[in-house]
Amino acid sequence: MYARFPRLSRLALVAGAACATLGVSVAHAATPEEQAVLAPFQALLDGIGKRDHAMMRAALLPGGMITLKRGDKITQLHFDAFIDHIPTSGDKQFAERIHDPLVRVDDDIAIIWAPYEFLIDGKPDHCGTDIAHLVKRDGKWLVAGIADNQHASCAGK
Repeated sequence: MYARFPRLSRLALVAGAACATLGVSVAHAATPEEQAVLAPFQALLDGIGKRDHAMMRAALLPGGMITLKRGDKITQLHFDAFIDHIPTSGDKQFAERIHDPLVRVDDDIAIIWAPYEFLIDGKPDHCGTDIAHLVKRDGKWLVAGIADNQHASCAGK
């Protein structure tokens, strides 16, 4: 399956991992509502780290998209296509750690803006900023869209 889309699968894998193990501590959120907003985003990242497609889908609003900025290239994928390109097995360990998340909530919409560092097998690969917007549906926060960029010049790389 990945041989047909070698560039896309690598991009999705890195982005997935980037979104994946986003080691954000929900404890960093100041209010219970901010913690509730961060929870599905963290669940998505945990699902990517565990390579668990069902776990990822449970955190997402169907029909949403991810936008990835890599250098001068912008790639957009619907969530289903993004998830389908994340392998369900593999031996590399991915971890993305965000810090100082900015969370803003207005009634039933919210955003998360957070700098991140992405690690492969414990070593920095890249860094950047993650932005997620969420909506509350039937009392539950869901990630409706994600955008991130990538920088190769991270401290410690």
